[in-house]
Amino acid sequence: MYNVVGVRFKRAGKIYYFDPVEWPVLKDQHVIVETARGIEYGKVVIGPKTVGENDVVLPLKKVIRIATDTDGELVDSNRKAAKDAFGICMEKIKTHQLKMKLVDVEYTFDRNKIIFYFTAEGRVDFRELVKDLASVFRTRIELRQIGVRDEAKMLGGIGPCGRVLCCSSWLGDFEPVSIKMAKDQNLSLNPTKISGLCGRLMCCLKYEHDNYESAKEELPTVGKLVVTSLGDGKVVGMNASERKVHVQLFEIGKVKELLFDDVVVK
Repeated sequence: MYNVVGVRFKRAGKIYYFDPVEWPVLKDQHVIVETARGIEYGKVVIGPKTVGENDVVLPLKKVIRIATDTDGELVDSNRKAAKDAFGICMEKIKTHQLKMKLVDVEYTFDRNKIIFYFTAEGRVDFRELVKDLASVFRTRIELRQIGVRDEAKMLGGIGPCGRVLCCSSWLGDFEPVSIKMAKDQNLSLNPTKISGLCGRLMCCLKYEHDNYESAKEELPTVGKLVVTSLGDGKVVGMNASERKVHVQLFEIGKVKELLFDDVVVK
């Protein structure tokens, strides 16, 4: 068992576990931690707790110390510097005529590295761009190609539902979403209606999928012959969320929506 705290580095970023060592770390405090890419500044979103070996990635990184106001000022300074670096990189991309879209720029906490996030349709030869940027900033340069879902997460926006994008406001990890989920929920398969701002299937299709899956195991499938209080019929559709089925009644030739409990499969 391991004593850990959960730390997040971005608003809706992934949560990573760290060993608090002897520091009296509390939820909502900021801490300085050791990460794979160097020293970083993060927020504790999960207070001290004990987890099993399967829940952590070993070796477990440690909390170096609790952050100070000076550390917070340094983070703000890094963000301002990143905005300047964004403009410079945009000019360099134009100069080198590269087919890439710069999405975001980020300094590591100790300014040991600048990370430039970009999207592109294919592979991009940015070796000369890296050399050019290194001569300007005099530090380590990393260009990281990301997908369209990551781009939406970084830039944010308003989804078709009228709310701020889940991925940019609270969704830490992306989960696989398939067209089968839309079919199971009887949604329109029109790409414009089930796609998010990123152009991929909306993440929210996943939220209720498990409920639909469990309901489908109990509800009669389309095409099944059933007996109801209104007579015999055939299932032509279902409303899994309300546990109802649409039955084509043979005697009256109409489709009725009935509760699952009022239907018996032949």
